[in-house]
Amino acid sequence: MSAPTVSADEAALRERLPALTLLDEHRLRRRLDGLRKTRDPQARARQRERIAADVASAEERIDRRRAAVPVVTYPDELPVSARREDIAAALRAAQVVVVAGETGSGKTTQLPKIALELGRGVRGRIGHTQPRRIAARSVAERIAEELDSPLGEVVGYKMRFTDQVSDTTVVKLMTDGVLLAEIQSDRLLRQYDTIILDEAHERSLNIDFLLGYLAQILPRRPDLKLVITSATIDVERVAAHFRGAPIVEVSGRTYPVEVRYRPVVDPDDPEADEDRDQVSAILDAVDELTAEGPGDILVFLAGEREIRDTQDALAERSLPLTEIVPLYSRLSAADQHKVFTPHSGRRIVLSTNVAETSLTVPGIRYVIDPGTARISRYSHRTKVQRLPIEPVSQASARQRSGRCGRLGPGIAIRLYSEDDFEARPQFTDPEILRTNLASVLLQMAALDLGAMEDFPFVDPPDRRAIADGLALLEELHALDERGKLTPTGRVLAALPLDPRMARMVVEANERGVLDEVLVIAAGLTIQDPRERPGEHQQAADELHRRFADENSDFLALLNLWRYLGEQQEVLSGNQFRRTVKREFLHYLRIREWQDLHGQLRGTARRLGMAVGEPAAEPDERGIHAALLAGLLSHVGMQLEPVKGRDGKPGRPGREYLGTRNTRFVIAPGTPLAKKPPRWVVAAELVETSRLFARTVARIDPEEVERLAAHLVKRQYSEPRWDAKRGSVVATERVTLYGLPLVVGRRVQYGSIDPVVSRELFIRHALVEGQWTTHHRFWADNQRAMEQVAALEERARRRDIGVDDETVFELYDARIPADVVSTRHFDRWWKRARHEQPDLLTFTPEMLSHAAAAGQVRVEDYPDEVRLTQGLTLPLSYAFAPGTAEDGVTVDVPLAVLDGVAERTSGESLAFTVPGLREELVTSLLRTLPKQLRRGLVPIPDRVREVLPRIDPGEPLLPALERELRRATAVTIPPDAWAPEQVPGHLRATFRVLDDQQRPLATGKDLQELRAQVAPRARASLARAATDLERSGLTGWTFGALPRTVEVHRGVHVVTAYPALVDEGATAGIRVVPTEAEAERLMRRGARRLLVLVAGSPAKQVVKTLSPRTRLALQFNPDGEIADLVADCVDAAADELIAAAGGPPRDEVAFTALVATAKAELHRLTVDAVQKVEDVLTRAREVAVAIGGAPARRVPEAAVADLRRQMTGLLHRGFVAAAGRRRLPDLARYLRAMAHRLEKLPANAVRDELAMRQVAAVTEEYEALRARLPGGNAPDDPVVRIRWMIEELRVGLFAQAVGTPRPISEQRIYKAIDALIAP
Repeated sequence: MSAPTVSADEAALRERLPALTLLDEHRLRRRLDGLRKTRDPQARARQRERIAADVASAEERIDRRRAAVPVVTYPDELPVSARREDIAAALRAAQVVVVAGETGSGKTTQLPKIALELGRGVRGRIGHTQPRRIAARSVAERIAEELDSPLGEVVGYKMRFTDQVSDTTVVKLMTDGVLLAEIQSDRLLRQYDTIILDEAHERSLNIDFLLGYLAQILPRRPDLKLVITSATIDVERVAAHFRGAPIVEVSGRTYPVEVRYRPVVDPDDPEADEDRDQVSAILDAVDELTAEGPGDILVFLAGEREIRDTQDALAERSLPLTEIVPLYSRLSAADQHKVFTPHSGRRIVLSTNVAETSLTVPGIRYVIDPGTARISRYSHRTKVQRLPIEPVSQASARQRSGRCGRLGPGIAIRLYSEDDFEARPQFTDPEILRTNLASVLLQMAALDLGAMEDFPFVDPPDRRAIADGLALLEELHALDERGKLTPTGRVLAALPLDPRMARMVVEANERGVLDEVLVIAAGLTIQDPRERPGEHQQAADELHRRFADENSDFLALLNLWRYLGEQQEVLSGNQFRRTVKREFLHYLRIREWQDLHGQLRGTARRLGMAVGEPAAEPDERGIHAALLAGLLSHVGMQLEPVKGRDGKPGRPGREYLGTRNTRFVIAPGTPLAKKPPRWVVAAELVETSRLFARTVARIDPEEVERLAAHLVKRQYSEPRWDAKRGSVVATERVTLYGLPLVVGRRVQYGSIDPVVSRELFIRHALVEGQWTTHHRFWADNQRAMEQVAALEERARRRDIGVDDETVFELYDARIPADVVSTRHFDRWWKRARHEQPDLLTFTPEMLSHAAAAGQVRVEDYPDEVRLTQGLTLPLSYAFAPGTAEDGVTVDVPLAVLDGVAERTSGESLAFTVPGLREELVTSLLRTLPKQLRRGLVPIPDRVREVLPRIDPGEPLLPALERELRRATAVTIPPDAWAPEQVPGHLRATFRVLDDQQRPLATGKDLQELRAQVAPRARASLARAATDLERSGLTGWTFGALPRTVEVHRGVHVVTAYPALVDEGATAGIRVVPTEAEAERLMRRGARRLLVLVAGSPAKQVVKTLSPRTRLALQFNPDGEIADLVADCVDAAADELIAAAGGPPRDEVAFTALVATAKAELHRLTVDAVQKVEDVLTRAREVAVAIGGAPARRVPEAAVADLRRQMTGLLHRGFVAAAGRRRLPDLARYLRAMAHRLEKLPANAVRDELAMRQVAAVTEEYEALRARLPGGNAPDDPVVRIRWMIEELRVGLFAQAVGTPRPISEQRIYKAIDALIAP
């Protein structure tokens, strides 16, 4: 079906459209184009009728607009009036015109009228932008007054919350921000046919964006005229941006201005006061200008504080007929209007740079310029907006001076030097080069204007600034990683708020706290309604404290909002206005706050957000989370307190560490400044004298981490296996722009780095066994590894078992890549073991190197050793050089220790291990003296020759002596061996165990071990032989006493030896582990029982002693004479027992012995006493001689040797020790000592040689005693060696005394060897 044809009526309607307003033409043309889609003739006719009615209404509307255009007149006194024809001609000829004129030329008020005269403003409005709201309103009022029209009809204005525009408005004053916002809904700005951008030289962010945007749309809007007005500051640059637009210059300064330089501190004046400040300089300048004549004075100051300080100083002067008027943007409208009202006398206007170009203050004849201004600058390093006070540029200085040349010749005083002026930059940096670009970037993204680098800015912004703006938008989730606008970003662009504030609103909607955050966002956008007048600061603070919250300045805004709402409900409008004024609250700012809140609610509702009313009990956590979403880079952590000299931490500081390594403090005036919390978030960070955080709240860093999940950097260190958790963990550090949010948190590492986690799991859990598991394969593998490890320990090698890396590879090849923890493994193995049950089971062969394992025979390293006495002892092996456990270890039960010690040694026992034999014998041969080793070389061959002939069960050293003598004819003396020099692992380590298999002692010397555990051994044996042991015996009442008994000790049956023991007043029976000990105890015990039964003759003998004998016996080693006689009784008893063949074993023998004792004991005792008398008499003589020896210069060594000999002969119990029959020998030994003393000191050299000989023999004797303790009986073979040494002394030192038989060193050595030989 063909498209409907265009009717004549539709064509007629199209012909009427060009006469309508631009908006109506565009709107109605689109509707007419839409008719083509309607195929139903009737429906199309009805639509055409409606469009025709709308065209008629639009024609009426434009007729009203045309009729409303007033007659235009121009004030002749304004310089622009003289150039209006030139301006009109340029505007007719060109689409863009640049009008350059100094302040006061009239261009701001007259340009809209020139455009009206050209017929502009009818089809579309004349849009006239101002950088500030105060200027927009005052200019609208001025033009309306000149056109003799009420404000809001022909001339209207529009600001954020004020819209004084009607259908008949042809000139529309507005802030450049309003025009920027209108682009969102009117991309080609069709409601305007002319746009005047005023004060373009200020180069604000909005102006630069509008210049770039208009340059893009002008080709698409050939009917749109653009007039750019600027002070004569770099206008060529702006004109060139629009392809050489014509420039019309209008002179604004009609009178000369004298510039005087009055530096605060004159650098050329040596007497200048260094402490002079700016206020003093201003007061001096006021005095100087006052003397020049009448006229108002305009003083430029950097900010409100400087204005207040100067105002206070001028007020103190009480200048006659002088009014001091402040002027800055935060003032109320009424206060701002004061500068335009007529007055008498002199007026001093104290203004920020708002009066530099935006406002023309009437009546100004003089200007005072300190040369500074607070200029907003964005820090690329800290990413915060700074407000430093900086010197103004030359262009700004000229603008300020020009303000006083309009009414007549003026004077401008600059409070700095001319050299300073010449050194300043020519122009002020455009705002786009010194501010954060996030807002512009967001709008550009919303308008789809492409990359900022491609946008036609007059001065393209720095790439770093663009990057920072994009980074902020990414922080707010407005842009994705590709730089495209996100759904959140579209909502942010639609909200009439700074992007940070808009982000708060979006987050608040998601968290259900939208209504509260709308209030807070609106409150943060406007100037603070809480006023602090200088003269009433304390009262204001007191009243404002009602709204404070100790944890949040944001909630203080909410509290204030709630209070204002309550007051408005109960008070009339006038009462409310008076109340807020009385409570130091700014009424107009409150209205602005409420208006913005209403606008935000409407926008939020249009965006589909859930708008309601603030809750009675606000969700503080949710509110602060929403605020944080927009302020993530404004968080800070309190710095740690600095430690004092005593090392203790000091008081918490007030400084905070912020993101990007910034440091800030909380601005004064908030409860949080007095008690700073650990973590805070700030609505803004502003750098003045230092970086201050304003409007802050306490926060939780965990919430920051959640909200900043897309921004934080997570660093992981020390990945490690946690056996308790069964997984790999790491230490996490979370930072936000360098600020640590989390330090040292333990986290699961499996999902972060599965590869490393899997490797650590296999190495630590499966290879090293750091896990808890009951899997069968694991137990099997452990057993296999233990078998291989045991073989290594026995063979003393570390190359049999495979290393951990090989075991890792075995597991690595079988376990899937996604198994990273115990939990993952159990889940996988639960399925895999049914399919391949032996997949993870390793045999010993898999876990060992075949070549190395083949060199070792397991049977060479048995698990037990069988001793000759039928005892089997377990063996264990350890390859641990340098430790006590190195080598083979034998577990010896305490019950059999004595038997083992008597029959074996460490080297003999190690020889029973086939794998150690060759190395052990080789080491033993290497310990022999060199002269002996020489006959055995080569030793390895000799070892292999004799080894097969030695039975592993026989004592090793004697067997070696035998076989080496047979093989080489070399005789090796027993004392030539040095087994202690053999490496420790070749001598068995003995571990003595108690009945519960607990270690009691460990060592390589069995004799030392016996001594160490002797008390325990005796106690253990006593418990086992309880039925045999007796105590308190005074007669033979126990039957026969066997020489050995079988005793059960634990699982062992051992041979023990019962013996009579001497208990002092009684005798007893004790079972001991060795025969030698039993013999020693038995001799003394039998003696005690014999004396008890036969009766001791001691008392009777003592009574019969003569006085002379008593005197001789007075001083004796036993102490009292009675003790000495008892010693003689013991000696006599010992002699009777020896004569009877030794201690009796049954009652018959004992009875016979008693009978003999009763007959002979008294006689033998008396004889012993007589012999002792002779011994003690001679001993006394020798003692006296020894005492006098030093005086005779007898060598000290000889004296010491004699004293030792005396002590060895005469000691407690010496009579029984020596025996009755040897007492005459003791007297002879004492005579020999006296003879030796007589020959000294003359015979000192020979005496010394003899002492060395005696010392050598004595050393061998002591070694023999250590090896063969013996029983200490007078007839004991070892004791006989001791008496041979005494005879040697007689032969060496006193041959004249004589010996009963020949004696020499060699005879003694032969006797010792005979005892050692088997």
